[in-house]
Amino acid sequence: MPYYRDYSSLLAELFPGRKMQKLTINGGFSCPNRDGTIGRGGCAYCDNRSFSPALSSPGNVAAQLEAAKRFFARKYPQMRYLAYFQSYTSTHGDPERLLALYREALAVEGVDGLIIGTRPDCVPQPLLQQIARLNTTVLMEYGAESSHNSTLERVNRCHTWEQTVDAVRRSAALGLHVGLHFIMGLPGDTREMMLETVRRACDLPVSSLKFHQLQLIKGTPLATAPPDDLRLFSVEEYLDLCAEIVAIVNSRAPRIAIERFTSSAPAEMLVAPRWGLKNYQFTNLLRNRLAAAQRS
Repeated sequence: MPYYRDYSSLLAELFPGRKMQKLTINGGFSCPNRDGTIGRGGCAYCDNRSFSPALSSPGNVAAQLEAAKRFFARKYPQMRYLAYFQSYTSTHGDPERLLALYREALAVEGVDGLIIGTRPDCVPQPLLQQIARLNTTVLMEYGAESSHNSTLERVNRCHTWEQTVDAVRRSAALGLHVGLHFIMGLPGDTREMMLETVRRACDLPVSSLKFHQLQLIKGTPLATAPPDDLRLFSVEEYLDLCAEIVAIVNSRAPRIAIERFTSSAPAEMLVAPRWGLKNYQFTNLLRNRLAAAQRS
């Protein structure tokens, strides 16, 4: 029993009869919160290499996709693919160059759609309209991180919740699917504030939600000088929170898929928390907890 709508269910709905795999690629983008467009230094918690380890060697988009396809094709010859522009801000740059990269990805045999990871303050309407005209399935993935502006300000996020709401609504109005990404445990976010973020997200026209626990990454401002009120989750505490997240989503917007609950930074970059769990192991623990609650 799934206990909540998972991401594979969403993909099965969007791509009936096809088994889909995301292929993460690096388009060589930058971040407006690092290059001076809106700020410098980036978000207090962020080192992009912690979730994009191959960032140091961006290559030709088609070549990256073909190399990734070879890895999966040996075992799953019928697999179809989504090109996932994940690294940094994938709508930041010259619009013609951006659209050329998206089209290059879509021209690769077996690629049936795009996932475009970006910031909610970096999606001008003309670009969104061009993306909507690509004649393919597109999922816009916005890094919202929190719905509380006080928290966003503390971590130097340099955008507001209102900008997230605006980007989501404009994207959905164009027929684009929308996912939101949140970090649980940012400094300033209480438990109730985090749950309120989930409630607010459920009221928006989104297709999916992605969560992960705050991790302290070596060299980032948050790891170098953690604030006194920073509290990192234990496994048990985070399981409790995720069970509440599932209950909120199921009650308010069961149409929304939950893609994941955790992230695992490379061990050599991670300061804390060191749970010693892979993402699927945490998900199994959560499903066991949800099953036990359902039986009781």
